Amino acid sequence: MEAAGEARSAAPAPADEEPRAKAPGDRRCSSSAEEAALEVSWVQGFSKKNFGFINNQTVCYPCGNYILFLNIETKKTTVLQCQTGQVGAFAANRNSQVLAFSDRKLNPVIYIYTFPELNKLAELKGNAQLDYTLLAFSFTGPYVASYSSIPEFVLSVWNWQENILLCSETQPGVTATSLTFNPMNWQQLCFVNESSLTIWHIERNNDEHHLKQNPVKLPDGQGSVSPRKDLFFPVSHSEDPYYGPDLPVSAIAGLVGDEAETFMPRNYIKPSVHPTAHCWTATSEIYVGCKEGYVLAIDAETCSVSVLQQKPLPEYMRKISDVVSYVRREVQKKKGGKPKDLQKPVLFAMAFCNEGLYAAGSEGILFFYHVKGLQYEMKICADILQPISSLIFSPDYTILLLVTDQGTVYTYKPAQSGEVVKLLDACSSCFLAADFLTPGNKYCVSVTISGEVQVWLLEDGTCLSKLNIDIEATAMACCPSSNSVAVGTKRGQIYFLDVTKVEAPRVVHRIFLSKFPVLSLHYDQSGQFLIARATEGHIFILDARPSKLFQVLGYVVLADEVLDLSVASDFKNDLVEVVVLLKVAEVQRATLEIFCLSSALTTDNDKYVNAQGMLNASAIKKEQYDLDYPLSSAVRLKDNIVYGYCTCAPFICKYHLSEENMLEDPSVFLSEKRTPSNQFGPGFLCLSPNSRWLASAAKDGVLFIYHTFTMDILAQKHSHSYQGGGIRSVVFSLDGKFILVNGENDGALVCLKWKKIKKTEVKEAAFHWQSLLAILNKPTLNENIVLKSMAEWQFDPESTSESLPEEKFKEAPVKSSNVEVTEEDGNITSLYSASTNDMTWIGQKIKKVIREETQRFANQKKELQMGIKKLRKTIQKMMLENEQVPDIEKLEQHEFNLDIEEQERAQAEAEREVARARKEIEMENLANRYLQDVIKHECWDAMCVKGRAVKCFRMACEVKNYPLKGHSEEELETLEKVLRLKKIETADLKVQKKNLETESETVLPKEEGEKAEEAMADDSASDCLIGSLSSQYGGDTSILYHQWDLHTREQKVNQIVLLKDNERLRALNDMMGGVLEIKKEDILKMDIPPPPFISKPEHVWSDEEKKIFREHEKKVKQLNEEKENYRRALENELKKLEASIQETTQNFDETVCKLSERKVKIEMVIYQEELKIVNLIYALLLDEELDTREVGLHNFLMKKEKDKVKTARTIQTTKNKIEAYIDTYENAIVEEKNLECGFTKEFADVPANLFDELFQLYKHRPKTPMTEILHDTANPYGDGSGSAEDYKDALTLLMKAMDKLDSPEHMPNGLDLPMWEHFCLARRNKMESEELVKWMALTLAEMQAFLQRRMDDNEKIKSEIEDIFQELTWLQEEKMKLQLNLTVQFLLKQGQVELESTEIPDYSDAILINKSVIEELNCSIMAQGQKKIASMVECKEFSKGIFQLEWEHKKMRMQIDDLKQKARDIVTLPISKDRQLFLTVLNYDSRIAHHISVMEETLGIMDKLHKKNVKNRQKRIKELEKCISLKEEANYELSLELKEMLVSVSERRHIFEAADTRHVSEKIAKQRYREILKQKHLRGLVKEQEEQFEILQAEVERLKSRTFPIL
Repeated sequence: MEAAGEARSAAPAPADEEPRAKAPGDRRCSSSAEEAALEVSWVQGFSKKNFGFINNQTVCYPCGNYILFLNIETKKTTVLQCQTGQVGAFAANRNSQVLAFSDRKLNPVIYIYTFPELNKLAELKGNAQLDYTLLAFSFTGPYVASYSSIPEFVLSVWNWQENILLCSETQPGVTATSLTFNPMNWQQLCFVNESSLTIWHIERNNDEHHLKQNPVKLPDGQGSVSPRKDLFFPVSHSEDPYYGPDLPVSAIAGLVGDEAETFMPRNYIKPSVHPTAHCWTATSEIYVGCKEGYVLAIDAETCSVSVLQQKPLPEYMRKISDVVSYVRREVQKKKGGKPKDLQKPVLFAMAFCNEGLYAAGSEGILFFYHVKGLQYEMKICADILQPISSLIFSPDYTILLLVTDQGTVYTYKPAQSGEVVKLLDACSSCFLAADFLTPGNKYCVSVTISGEVQVWLLEDGTCLSKLNIDIEATAMACCPSSNSVAVGTKRGQIYFLDVTKVEAPRVVHRIFLSKFPVLSLHYDQSGQFLIARATEGHIFILDARPSKLFQVLGYVVLADEVLDLSVASDFKNDLVEVVVLLKVAEVQRATLEIFCLSSALTTDNDKYVNAQGMLNASAIKKEQYDLDYPLSSAVRLKDNIVYGYCTCAPFICKYHLSEENMLEDPSVFLSEKRTPSNQFGPGFLCLSPNSRWLASAAKDGVLFIYHTFTMDILAQKHSHSYQGGGIRSVVFSLDGKFILVNGENDGALVCLKWKKIKKTEVKEAAFHWQSLLAILNKPTLNENIVLKSMAEWQFDPESTSESLPEEKFKEAPVKSSNVEVTEEDGNITSLYSASTNDMTWIGQKIKKVIREETQRFANQKKELQMGIKKLRKTIQKMMLENEQVPDIEKLEQHEFNLDIEEQERAQAEAEREVARARKEIEMENLANRYLQDVIKHECWDAMCVKGRAVKCFRMACEVKNYPLKGHSEEELETLEKVLRLKKIETADLKVQKKNLETESETVLPKEEGEKAEEAMADDSASDCLIGSLSSQYGGDTSILYHQWDLHTREQKVNQIVLLKDNERLRALNDMMGGVLEIKKEDILKMDIPPPPFISKPEHVWSDEEKKIFREHEKKVKQLNEEKENYRRALENELKKLEASIQETTQNFDETVCKLSERKVKIEMVIYQEELKIVNLIYALLLDEELDTREVGLHNFLMKKEKDKVKTARTIQTTKNKIEAYIDTYENAIVEEKNLECGFTKEFADVPANLFDELFQLYKHRPKTPMTEILHDTANPYGDGSGSAEDYKDALTLLMKAMDKLDSPEHMPNGLDLPMWEHFCLARRNKMESEELVKWMALTLAEMQAFLQRRMDDNEKIKSEIEDIFQELTWLQEEKMKLQLNLTVQFLLKQGQVELESTEIPDYSDAILINKSVIEELNCSIMAQGQKKIASMVECKEFSKGIFQLEWEHKKMRMQIDDLKQKARDIVTLPISKDRQLFLTVLNYDSRIAHHISVMEETLGIMDKLHKKNVKNRQKRIKELEKCISLKEEANYELSLELKEMLVSVSERRHIFEAADTRHVSEKIAKQRYREILKQKHLRGLVKEQEEQFEILQAEVERLKSRTFPIL
């Protein structure tokens, strides 16, 4: 089968298609390259990417650099190659029968191809730099969506027919897992990642497209759906009188900008469900499967989520279900698997159809969900026992495809409800190696890393059989002399397979070589030897023939690591040359070792190997060559020619291993020729069987074929890519017609064949193949007979070799290397205790050698044991004798040690251990000392006040002082700055008070007494207002701000600094450091010595001696009395001292207790000050949070204003477009109507009866055509959305339907053919015009809907801006409250407060005033009360006077009558007025003097009152002058502020005008205007009341002057 990529080149390319870029490694080939080329024969493999239907019979999927198309009926495969590298994202459109895929190069491109033509329709070039991760086709319309990976993360929507990028949107850091269009509406996209789901709406405005994001709030892990909380804009603003307003968490966290809008605390975050699969329904809903086992239903329009629940089963059905579940669990347990949860399965795949929902997951069970409302009924359709990754319906919905992660694909037909049928049995693991099965022209064999062996038909790549050995494979090779296959494993085993029957391969033998992994396997061309390369330089030689049971002939151990190995057969000399490339450490060179294997090894093996199985050096004739370049691969040709792939530079070196090309010192062979390879990355070489072609492969994935003689490029093929790891292996077929190329990580096995090549090359390859077959035919027949007769190898369950732990394999090289060392020394010190079945071949050899040596030296061993026993007894006897000899003759214990060297070694080891322990202890001590120094420096040296304590003598009481650290220079500078500022503020305050104070000349004593009382009251209340008792315990409160003055942030910060500077009050300044001194006097120490004759008998004493003795006794008696008296005195003094000490210690303890009590109070004061600091810090924090919130709101406001400007611009542009489009639409309507009028004019000559018939035909329309994909009623999505983009397709289908109506058979009788054709053309024009009008109407409706959505968005933005302004206003008010409503700390007396009820009174409307105000009010009330009592007493006394006056009045009336009578008598006398006055007044002179004095006093009082009024007026004038100056200064400051405000107002006016927020500012301005009017009205009322008050005051003065004229 020809590769589609090559077949496509013959077809004409589109006009806009660019020339194909050259593959990596392209360089100019020789002339022979023009006559040779490779093409893809077939490709096999499976990737875990998308799988899809391209039509009803064909499925397609990517694999490496290729896309494979599999016909589900014929099982034939077609290949499409991506010419630029590995296939990235992939999608197939079964409706349009097109597919899209991206490459994985830099700046990747999306390609659109048709099927089955496989023609390229378009190349979509976006801005992606690295890779596309997802592609998705729309159900209807020419749309495809793509999503790029890091670094862009861009979601894009394309029109692939017109090669236009419609719209795109960035989602930084979001990695998607799936992307699908809504089949009912292409303008909706479902975007899913591991933890979220988003619905994107594609909004269209004629030729403009926009993506709008609608995230879906998924339920939490328990399946509960909680409403979304807006943490940036809380629902309400609750306010606490102490803690302040309730602000968003972003403001509390100090965040501004975009981070503040999206911030969410950890305790608010609840882990949501994790979507694993989804599918669209016919009602535009989305069914979503979750990792937690839930099934969700999402409305795409409202983004609401509902959790579907399983409908309760009837009782009998529930019992049956429980029984079935129990049986399934038991079966699963017996199989060793995990029990499956059938009630809440984890769904990884979903597919929707008319009947319901099909779903599957990791359980491998296909479920059917019948959903009704929010409940579903579930039933099991099939169980394939493999995790299902995707479910795909065919376009006609008759076949459901089940794709597994293991590479198996099944088909299921829902209508038949039958069993699943296996469609494809590929392997998901990467191919490890591939080789051709003898004779090399029919079959090939491959193996995967997981150990799965496949047999392929070489003609078309059909998989004939498969065998899984269930072990990790590392190498594979096919034997030329038999149909056997060798598979090497990581555990060091080689499995031999019988493939004589390609349909049923089987394992016939297994050899456990060693613990080393088998890295590669190589057969010689004659099929005699199998060379196995293992790690650590081990190379094993095996007999390749089944008749010899694949005997291990021996092994070779090389000094260095083996990089590559190749085998060449010399049929002439009957030798096999093995070329080994070694890695030389730390030298930029390569070492080549070549050794030969003769057929004698198979006949007389014991002659060439030693007892351990190692080949003798003389048997293999090993030669070593040093090459001048480091190589990664090497192959040898005849005539000592070697080709090597260089690792340090991109070229192939040619060496001729002769002495002419060797340097003298050192002996290094120089390269004869260097051919540039134009490849990058590590590579390798492979030689064709006829040694004519040299294949070069590397990590770039390009295969080069060279002529081995000229090193010209014969052909090249970009079969794999660098993104897939390049090429892993290359092998030529024996006839040279095919090449198997295996990728490293892309999972693709590619079979190449010659597309064109010289006939001479073909003949030479065929000749070599035929000559080789002539040699191998007979041995092959014989060996195949033996191979068939071999029994199938059975796994032994008791053997543990199949399940060796990985740790043993990791430790195996170390153990084996130790064994090899002992072999070279000839001393075996380790034994293998495992059984023969579990042993490696090397282990069995070593065990055999040990057993033979044990048998050979058994007698010597016994003699040595007896000698050792005798020597032990002799030494023990000598040690016993040594114990009995004197110490000077004793030997030391170590002198009896016979092994001095071992003793010295043990002592040296002990000393080293001691030194190590000593060093560790010293380092630990050093660390502890360092820690000690750090603690001492931090906790003692850095303290300016050291910590001390005083303890009581007889009580458990202890008082400690407060250790304090010294101030740093920065703290001292800050403190000095704050103190300087405080002094300046204090001085300024004093000056202001001095300017405002006015002292009166005379102050009443009563007023002075009241002021003194107020001062005393203020002193008593100062501690209460200060908020602490620090002034009573040594604290300086004069430097602190008053609690009522802490309005600004700077004042609060300065107050915190001043409070912290008030160091902890020290209760203990001096410790008791005195020493009690007690003077002691000497006691009489002298003793009176007895006389010397005291030793003589008394009767021999003389008189003198007797007298002396009597005096001696007298002196002794006196001395004893004095001692007794002194003792008594000392006892009395001791008692007095004890009493004094007890009293002193008691007083000291009492003092310490008082000190402790004082410390408690001091700590109370300290806590009071710390509480002040905490309150100030909280106030600062709250102020900072309000500022942060304000900044965040301003940032959000700026964004919204920009959005509003953008939206307004879009609205205006859209309106202009709609107006222009309406004109075009109306013109189209007019033209459509004109066509009908023109029809009447054009056919006016037609007879009336024919005209009516033609007019009816003119109005006749065919039925609305449906696309081919909708003929099947099984499609659940129907015709999808009626988009305006369907105009061209609908018009095309309509014109196709008109072809039938335009046929002459529908022509009316009597009408000629030219007229009929003219009529058909006119009818088509009319129908095209009608369809155009319909299309334009749909477009106009979409544009108007787009305009309406933008207008709604604009209104929403306006509302949000208004809310932001309200929030900002509220913030300003709260900040003002925070500055004015201070938190003040009071000291309240403790006591009991009794309330009438248990409720605490509400003090929300209470105010805090000074105590003096209440006291003044009480004093004024008491004074008024006393005045009232005095007036009442006065009234009582006055009423008594009235009665007395009435009595006196009566008396006086009687006296008047008497006096009148006397007056009548006097009238008759001639007396003048003065005389009459003189006569009537008793003391005329005193009366005159009294009158004069009264007048003088009245004048004096009036003069004093006048002077007092003058002084008051002068004082008032001074006060007014001061007020005028202050007002002038305030007016000047206000004028400056007014200028700044005018500037800011003008700036805001410009901003508001630009942002179109006039209505908001007008609303605020109107509200402010109303407040100003209200204030003006209140000021008018106040002014009127002041005028009335002045009038009343004047009236009072007038009445007072009228009542008391003298005053």
